[in-house]
Amino acid sequence: MYPDRVVSGMRPTGTMHLGHYHGALKNWIRMQSEQPCLFFVADWHALTTHYDDPSIIEKSTWDMLVDWLAAGIDPTQATLFIQSKIPEHAELHLLLSMATPLGWLERVPTYKDQIENLANKDLATYGFLGYPLLQAADVLIYRASEVPVGDDQVPHVEMMREIARRFNYLYGKEKGFEEKAEAAVKKLGSKRAKLYNELRTGYQQNGDEAALEQAKAMLDDAQSLSMIDRERLFGYLEGSRKLILVEPQAKLTEASRLPGLDGRKMSKSYGNAIALREDKEVVTKKVRTMPTDPARVRRTDAGEPQRCPVWQFHQVYSDGPTQEWVQKGCRSAGIGCIECKQPVIDAIIKEQEPMHERAQPYLDDPSLVRAIVADGNEAARKLAQETMRDVREAMGLNYG
Repeated sequence: MYPDRVVSGMRPTGTMHLGHYHGALKNWIRMQSEQPCLFFVADWHALTTHYDDPSIIEKSTWDMLVDWLAAGIDPTQATLFIQSKIPEHAELHLLLSMATPLGWLERVPTYKDQIENLANKDLATYGFLGYPLLQAADVLIYRASEVPVGDDQVPHVEMMREIARRFNYLYGKEKGFEEKAEAAVKKLGSKRAKLYNELRTGYQQNGDEAALEQAKAMLDDAQSLSMIDRERLFGYLEGSRKLILVEPQAKLTEASRLPGLDGRKMSKSYGNAIALREDKEVVTKKVRTMPTDPARVRRTDAGEPQRCPVWQFHQVYSDGPTQEWVQKGCRSAGIGCIECKQPVIDAIIKEQEPMHERAQPYLDDPSLVRAIVADGNEAARKLAQETMRDVREAMGLNYG
């Protein structure tokens, strides 16, 4: 019914690092050439944990956008925008909150995890509890078909689906819907109308998912239908309501295998990160001072790569022969730790060279970034406004 679309965002809470690049940005870069993508700076989300000191958000927002462009996000392929510049996000969040059960928010696994991990912050706020609902509004307002996430975020996408399903159930009941849907079926032509009814029956009576997908594909190809008739027929397939909000699918992305310099998750707060546009000298110093296998106290001591954080970097950056060289050299004490680290240093510097080059024009002229974002804000808001018109009408808030 609606075109396929990918939506994803990041919070501007500090410097972007290589963990962000390998964990998310590389996937974004691949997806932007495959289907329409909207990538946004989630500045309102940053306030859920930084509400007491938001001073970092503005600078981090523009730095993040430069990092995205430096990494290879192409504004001619993807729409880049700032969340707070699209007030419809907040409106949809508010309207969804009216009908979202409190228990749905409390059961999100990451809620309790974050409370424990950020025990030094006062997170007993509605903003923090409602984080997944705002996240749902961010996606549902663009009727996204896919959301790229890691395994830990799948429950968030499932909740988005439940919220969309509940909204459609509550507000998708159109007066005279079935009569209007039956009239729309006839517009398909006799052969397609007969097939539509057979597939609808197959799904509703037998739970035949293949019949549902075949019917949806047929409607996508039905050029003679108006948008409203197509919307009715999609809803009629699964019940007796219009589909106002789309249930997005989780698009599982390959998790980053790049740890922090100390073997833990890479994070600025841990002091174990390499920035996305780090100076060569800093990269060299950080990698050279990485901890290694504790068993290698002296140069002549043999080690075990599996116990060494540097080995995890080799698994990301080094080719097969280099990895073999590391394993043999470490276990035999044939190479020292500084020697082992050099290929990693060289690979990171090589990876970052084009990032520095792509970033420079935007650093020289910040107005270029602002122009890209202004265009993105305008494009994103147009889509958001289209959805909100349907939402307001469904909820009886369209007063003309």
